[in-house]
Amino acid sequence: MKKFIEISEEALARLESGETIEGSMKKNPKSSKITFTAWNRKAPKHRRKDELIHQLESGWVKESAEKYKLFISVYKKLGLARIMNIIDREAKEAKVALFDKELIECV
Repeated sequence: MKKFIEISEEALARLESGETIEGSMKKNPKSSKITFTAWNRKAPKHRRKDELIHQLESGWVKESAEKYKLFISVYKKLGLARIMNIIDREAKEAKVALFDKELIECV
């Protein structure tokens, strides 16, 4: 039994040059033709690393291309009142760090 596979010119050229091709083969139920679709693999886009603006006591403030990021990690066992105070203190310190960064950039 012979089956014919429909393949694109680009995929055929890559096969003839000795490269391997990743893709998928599907059978069309109406025409009973088998078609091969090569996957177009692209390298992931590289993004710049987040820049550390300030290291906090229990976290950090970083700057990405689009956002400022604030991370705080506090143990639950400290109790709600202490946790709230720590979050407020860290947020104020982060605000001061961002303000200082902006002042340095303006000068």
